[in-house]
Amino acid sequence: MEYPLGVLGGSGFYKMEGLEIEEERAVETPYGQPSDKLVLGKVEGQPVAFLARHGRAHQYNPTHVPYQANIWALKSIGVKWLVSISAVGSLKEEIVPLHVVLPDQLIDRTRSRPNSMFDPVAVHVGFADPYCPILSKALTDAAKGAGIATHEGGTYVCMEGPLFSTRAESNLYRSWGASIVGMTALPEAKFAREAEIAYAALCFATDYDCWHTEDVSVEMIIERLHTNAAHAAQAIRNLAAGFGKFATETSASHLALDTALLTQVEDYPRHTLDRVRLILKRVRPGI
Repeated sequence: MEYPLGVLGGSGFYKMEGLEIEEERAVETPYGQPSDKLVLGKVEGQPVAFLARHGRAHQYNPTHVPYQANIWALKSIGVKWLVSISAVGSLKEEIVPLHVVLPDQLIDRTRSRPNSMFDPVAVHVGFADPYCPILSKALTDAAKGAGIATHEGGTYVCMEGPLFSTRAESNLYRSWGASIVGMTALPEAKFAREAEIAYAALCFATDYDCWHTEDVSVEMIIERLHTNAAHAAQAIRNLAAGFGKFATETSASHLALDTALLTQVEDYPRHTLDRVRLILKRVRPGI
């Protein structure tokens, strides 16, 4: 059985309310083990795969999340549409804590993470618009239907962490016109694109980052995560209920490798080819 809809749960979202669990599956990948077992089941009758990004015990900090293994595992069970749920800091007064942002752009401030599913070979996937507009629109409607104060579009600054921003960094990001700051969108969004999975995000503001009058603390964030989790679960139920309205569409993400392969597959190192064989099946059948 395939699971075309996947959900990556972030901080505070380690299990999914409303998911009728059918199986918890441990998946071995060429990139090592994912963050946790895949939790497979149905939401509103729609097959859904759930994975806790940090592990259900939050044992991986943002730098050490096994992003490659997570994306490969989801690809292996047929995920084509992937929703990221994450906690972020707000960089704009109008994005009030407990509001949700569906970003349409990314700025990469990470420095200690893998950069491609295909390393070391040359694969140049287009990434001008990192979030799938089809899925983002469906997710926006689902969030609004859940009664969540929703902001469509905006730029997500992904920093390395695990420490929070300095005030200078926070104000720098604001000067760029960014909307939110977080620690997990990258390289996750890049790897989803390389794997031809449409990707969109529900980013819940837990705080105003440190540019505002209050400093950020773990206690403050945890208190707000419980509310976020309930809102996110309702939004996913709405999305799953309306899955048929967009599931037959083809996202540009689903065709990302059509013009991206520079290194000839015959010249891939054997180890690399073994890792990406699953991802290349559509464009290079029979490899």
